[in-house]
Amino acid sequence: MTKNKLTKNLIIILATFLLLVWLFPYLYLVSSAFKPSQEVFSTPVKFFPTRLSLENFRNMFERMPFFKYLFNSISAAILSTILAVSLGSLSAYAIARTTGKRLSLFMLVLVLMMKMIPISSIAVPIYEIVMDLGIYDTKLALVIVYAAINIPFVIWMMISFYSNIPTSIDEAAAIDGASNLATFRKIIFPIVLPGIMSASIFTLFLSLNDFLIALLLTSVEAKTFTVAISEFVNSYNYDLGPMMAGAFLFSFPVIVISFMAQKYIVSGMTSGSIK
Repeated sequence: MTKNKLTKNLIIILATFLLLVWLFPYLYLVSSAFKPSQEVFSTPVKFFPTRLSLENFRNMFERMPFFKYLFNSISAAILSTILAVSLGSLSAYAIARTTGKRLSLFMLVLVLMMKMIPISSIAVPIYEIVMDLGIYDTKLALVIVYAAINIPFVIWMMISFYSNIPTSIDEAAAIDGASNLATFRKIIFPIVLPGIMSASIFTLFLSLNDFLIALLLTSVEAKTFTVAISEFVNSYNYDLGPMMAGAFLFSFPVIVISFMAQKYIVSGMTSGSIK
């Protein structure tokens, strides 16, 4: 066996081991979701259920309006993604086409600083603003806050795509009488579409996985699914079975979407560096 082949085999073995370690918590979640409720708390812990059971799923549907909370999560995530990607992509285009390099650099640093702010540090001011506006426990509050939080991420992700597109394209469109918006819509947008798709997918997942903001800004009507399943575990109740079932039903479609959209993610992450 040559040295290169041995190295390749070792890398494959190491990657497989790391993959199993990374997947183990989720595999345990799936296994627990299909266990009888008493086996979820059994000691010693058993990874595989003695028999497959849908008891946890039945208890979850009986104790919470599953589809209502799921709709709240999906609708807030989709609407906020549309808003964040629309505003973020246009802002990134404006920054990339700023004539002054110092001003452009200042804007980029400002966007990066906004992205680096921990959400937990601004959660209380966000809560106070939402309460003052009178939109507490509404999907509108979630859409606005999610979009505001994710816009810096979209800008930072899209800026490289615009920076690698020659400004001569914009100049040629301007000579032909096209406005800046028309230039972006008819010429620039088709070029950066892979990047926009990639930014949209990441932004959608960030909104779907949010817990802290939804916990602070909702109570009953606009409660999201992540907050709802967390209520199975509290000071008076420790029912992990339905929680595992809910987490599986919520996460499995996201995993399927990730696999289906991976070509857009890969193309979006790479094409910005080579266009």
